[in-house]
Amino acid sequence: MVDSSSKNNIADLIVDLDGTLIATDLLWESMFQLLKQNVLYLFVLPFWAIKGKGYLKHRISLLVNIDPTILPYRTDFIDFLRSERARGRRLILATGAAKRFADAIAEYLGIFDFVHATDAKRNLTSTNKTNFLLETYGDVKFAYAGNSRADIPVFNAASEVIVVAPDRAAARWQRKHASRLFQSPKLHWKSILKMLRVHQWMKNTLIFVPAILDHEIMNWQVLFSALIAFCAFSSAASAIYIINDLLDLPLDRKHARKKHRVFASGVFSIPFGIVVSGGLLGIAVLLSLQLPWAFSAVLALYVVATSAYSLSLKRMLLIDVFTLAGLYTLRILAGSAANEIEGSFWLLAFSSFFFISLALVKRYVELQSVAHSANDRIAGRGYRPADKEIIAQCGVAAAFAAALVLALYVDSDAVVSLYAYPWLIWPLCPIVLYLNIRIWILAYRGEMHDDPVVFLISDWRSLIMIGVGAVLLLYGGMRL
Repeated sequence: MVDSSSKNNIADLIVDLDGTLIATDLLWESMFQLLKQNVLYLFVLPFWAIKGKGYLKHRISLLVNIDPTILPYRTDFIDFLRSERARGRRLILATGAAKRFADAIAEYLGIFDFVHATDAKRNLTSTNKTNFLLETYGDVKFAYAGNSRADIPVFNAASEVIVVAPDRAAARWQRKHASRLFQSPKLHWKSILKMLRVHQWMKNTLIFVPAILDHEIMNWQVLFSALIAFCAFSSAASAIYIINDLLDLPLDRKHARKKHRVFASGVFSIPFGIVVSGGLLGIAVLLSLQLPWAFSAVLALYVVATSAYSLSLKRMLLIDVFTLAGLYTLRILAGSAANEIEGSFWLLAFSSFFFISLALVKRYVELQSVAHSANDRIAGRGYRPADKEIIAQCGVAAAFAAALVLALYVDSDAVVSLYAYPWLIWPLCPIVLYLNIRIWILAYRGEMHDDPVVFLISDWRSLIMIGVGAVLLLYGGMRL
């Protein structure tokens, strides 16, 4: 039995970790990090789980490292713990997380006198934790801080309870017993939009391009099919963005802007993200069934490609850039498949060069923002700061190649057959160059958003040029 006497006869305060001390769950985080290392562990996890949840947590902890310096701590609660320690109270960390993780966090914070955690033989949660604490502390009173349904048995055994950012069950218990409460930040509808990355849906407007260029966009059946395709792609994209965020939690927390994302900062739980992602994929499948089978095939390829990108391709030199450009091109192919419009060689060639240029901008900006020596690879990527110049050269060359393909298209027989005044399409060439080269100049100055597509849809100068190009394409040159 542990000697639980403390200064001034204040009852020891036993603190839970997952959801209480930190706004995340280390089991879920470590599982995603393990799958990111090797997705084949997905087939091993069930065998570890059969041997018990404690064994599962223990085995994962041996293969995954966590950085305690970047976790989303509940700072107001930690400030309270420091004040309690200053007045003589002993603090004890008792958690269902793996012992290796709990020890690392306790050492980093430096405020806990003891650490009790899950090992290979015991999962220290719920009734297991309650029984352990009663056996360890006997009849001595102790205070307990927790946050979830699993903590309720411990709440009932403790002499004093502190409820931190509670789930529904813990919140009901807290209201009934009027215990001390540390509330979680109030959720805002903007958090939902950020989780879904709604602003990224603008990329899916590429689905409408084949119908526009085929002069069929005013046909309501064609427009309706394109809208269904847009919604299906947007649902699938948001689902994959969520999974990507869950895989990139450690990297995002080290990034100046991405650390504020809803999962990296702990606004939403990982299980919630998994449920939402699964629901969005279900919606995408149901919508795709309303369209030709070719569209479903393209959508499936998009999901596979984005998943592969999140798991490994994003870390491969140049492969990541070509994959990003290919994902944009897939959106155009999806628009063709949704309305069974024959694909255009010119459109695919133009989009390939144009989006390769934008993808290279994205990598250039990332390299510009890191503070490493010239030959050190940046975290999660296959690039080094020394690669900046060659990336910029390739990106600008791709921009001019896109404009060249467009110029050749304008002078082709295809334009003569579709437009009464082909010469009105010529200004699209300098417009495309203006958009792309301006992006590169701003990137070189360090004034570019880390996602050039987001920049294009939010920069008023770019929007004006895009609007002018659309007017020339849809009205000035269209045969009425």
